[in-house]
Amino acid sequence: MNLNQRRAGVLLHITSLPGPHGVGDLGPEAHHFVEWLASAGQSLWQILPTTPVGPGDSPYQSVSAFAGSPLMVALEPLVAKGWLAAPELPEGGFGAERVDYARVTPWRITQLRVASQAFFGHAAEEDRAAFSAWCATQSHWLDDYVLFMALENAHAGASWWHWPQPLREREPVALAQARRELALEIRFWQFVQWCFDTQWAALKAHANERGVFIMGDLPIFVAHHSADCWARPDLYELDADFQPGVVAGVPPDAFSADGQRWGNPLYRWDRMAAEDYAWWIARVRRALAQADAFRIDHFRGFAAYWEVPATSPTAIDGRWVPGPGKLFFDALARALGPLPIVAEDLGVITPDVTALRDGCGFPGMRILQFAFGDDATNPYLPHQHTPASVVYSGTHDNDTSRGWWATIGERERVFAGSYLAADPSDVHWAMIRAACNSVANTSIVPMQDVLGLDGRHRMNLPGTPTGNWSWRFEWAMVGSEPGRVLGLMTAASGRGPFKLLGR
Repeated sequence: MNLNQRRAGVLLHITSLPGPHGVGDLGPEAHHFVEWLASAGQSLWQILPTTPVGPGDSPYQSVSAFAGSPLMVALEPLVAKGWLAAPELPEGGFGAERVDYARVTPWRITQLRVASQAFFGHAAEEDRAAFSAWCATQSHWLDDYVLFMALENAHAGASWWHWPQPLREREPVALAQARRELALEIRFWQFVQWCFDTQWAALKAHANERGVFIMGDLPIFVAHHSADCWARPDLYELDADFQPGVVAGVPPDAFSADGQRWGNPLYRWDRMAAEDYAWWIARVRRALAQADAFRIDHFRGFAAYWEVPATSPTAIDGRWVPGPGKLFFDALARALGPLPIVAEDLGVITPDVTALRDGCGFPGMRILQFAFGDDATNPYLPHQHTPASVVYSGTHDNDTSRGWWATIGERERVFAGSYLAADPSDVHWAMIRAACNSVANTSIVPMQDVLGLDGRHRMNLPGTPTGNWSWRFEWAMVGSEPGRVLGLMTAASGRGPFKLLGR
């Protein structure tokens, strides 16, 4: 995918799609959304991480940097294969506006277990062969992940550092015994991941055939309780008991006066460098197999990252520590070729971060909601943008444009209203128009802004542990007008087919 070509897209996570089974997935509604994007002249669909969700239902705290979320495995294709009867919803069904992870997760896992049993009982030889071949090609990450999941289930969800010593220290005899004893559970998790990859490949092919590219999202850090950390604890800042002395976070900023203490273990970059960043190369290779480009989260952490003492309850007491820098990205490029990466260069950005971004040739991000807090020299204002950037009205961490307008101060509102020629009724379209008309090569707007939704529909509020990542839309909220207007703005700004103007 060429990030230097003028294009437009929409930010919507898979879980936010409509559908009858409690959470958006890779099924018919995802394919329908691709059709809607194409009809509106959009050539980019940006999503959030597709890895399994972690604490707080966050896709940025996953048990694996490689695996796909079981919740995104659509049930309709399993029914079509004859591996699953048409699912009966639990009493009362599922709400359409929010994902209730506590209810949805066990129900969907149960459906997948039923399908797995049917698959291994009477699947066609062609499907069995495809499954076996896929497991062999993905074994470099799959074997550790499925064993990790089986062991987690066998130990009632306990964190891996609380497992018996032979297992947490990965003694070969103990691991071999676990693979024998947990063979059926291991086989189940292999099946789930094969279904995810198969469905994802079909969705990506459908999108690409219609001129829609997929932009993924790669978190910089991994969760402490993860297959990655368990498989290679030597690559992380962990002590003899596998506990971190320091953790990841960010210093105080506009989102939080205390900063954000994320709690992820930090990398031993010296050890990763000694292996020529082999783990990262494998991770990025998989990301590029699943998406046409990806946003790399917290890009500034590769220049310098905020190291927080693990004993600190907030991130205030952290310090900056140098990251791996350009040598890291050079190693990736040597192994993988040109990298279609968007650098998430938000937060406390210092000259070394800008130099790294520009030295790598990655576009950065420009958020319009950040543009009106001071004066006309603000770098987020459209007249300050550069082509090598991606402009957003807001991201998954921001309020919706209408929610933002309702909560900003009077001075900021007057400035924004004057610049955008906007008022409360149309500020979302004014923000989208400003993004489309920017010289930035890429313009992306959240689906909530396309639909003109208020702050109740926000995806995430950084620094809050609960109540996030659950928003969903319904097709009844869309109708014909949002796609038509979005198509007009896209066409008029040279980001989509000019024929959408009707001329």
